[in-house]
Amino acid sequence: MHQPLVAVSTDVKQFENYTWHAAPNQYLEAAIAGSGVFPVLVPNFGDRLDLDQLLASVDGVMVTGSKSNVHPSLYGGDASEANGPYDPDRDATTLPLIRRAIEHGVPLLAICRGIQEMNVALGGTLATEIQEREGALDHRAPVSSDQDERFAIRQSISIKPGSCLAGIFGAGDVMVNSVHRQGIDRLGSKLQVEAVAEDGTVEAVSARGARAFAVGVQWHPEYWVKTDSVSARIFSAFGDAVRLHAAAKSAARNAAE
Repeated sequence: MHQPLVAVSTDVKQFENYTWHAAPNQYLEAAIAGSGVFPVLVPNFGDRLDLDQLLASVDGVMVTGSKSNVHPSLYGGDASEANGPYDPDRDATTLPLIRRAIEHGVPLLAICRGIQEMNVALGGTLATEIQEREGALDHRAPVSSDQDERFAIRQSISIKPGSCLAGIFGAGDVMVNSVHRQGIDRLGSKLQVEAVAEDGTVEAVSARGARAFAVGVQWHPEYWVKTDSVSARIFSAFGDAVRLHAAAKSAARNAAE
């Protein structure tokens, strides 16, 4: 089978006197090396894009992390300079893309900003500066110019028994590289918690009743996908779901001919 296509979210960036729609290399490399798929970048043009046509053409969706945050107006919060930067064009594209992917039964993997987008897309809210909560851990990356140090695997999370992730790792604790300063507050009505940190922070969710793999993780499995088994298993499971979806589409086409 040819490499199945996976739609990958992008950020809107301004540099070199141009507006760019771009994705970090780590996510694209992880999609290829960890999932065995062909990543296709989705530009952020909101309702100018026919997302149903896109989802009919691809076999999976991956929503990446980003420095930007979901705009608080989308979940009843207040925007501030401290909470930024924002990327409203990305919000206008990824939130409906997430909803439609789940509705269409297209496998979905949402990472870091992606899990927050997934929660907002399904009616949830976000909490900012969660490290300031009483009893909370500091989930932020350490101040360092060394990316390996910033994304080091240092935090334990607990996988819920009977969850999708339990089917991948088994129930219990695993170590991850969670790097964030905001997170899920009120859970979206169509989501269920897959894993939590020691302080109760939601670290993974899945879509209840989804017809395909639809998982969001707050940590960064893309960074260590080639050397860490937990990271690798996430992308392997996503790749398996994508290939299963591609095979089902192919079988349906053949039956119709």
